[in-house]
Amino acid sequence: MKCEYDEEADVMMIELSRDSPDYGEEADGVIYHYSKEGKPVEIEILDASVTVAKLASLLKGVKLKS
Repeated sequence: MKCEYDEEADVMMIELSRDSPDYGEEADGVIYHYSKEGKPVEIEILDASVTVAKLASLLKGVKLKS
């Protein structure tokens, strides 16, 4: 898994697989990219600075397994 953030575009890209994306679907500011076989390949988070801040706030106090 690989994660990159483009500060200028405010987009976070999470690579789940090295497969090439064939198509994508957008829902609530997140684009899910899939391979031809329908396997999730990438997750693209638009307005990432806002979305990640909201997620961090929601996760505050949650015990995460490492």
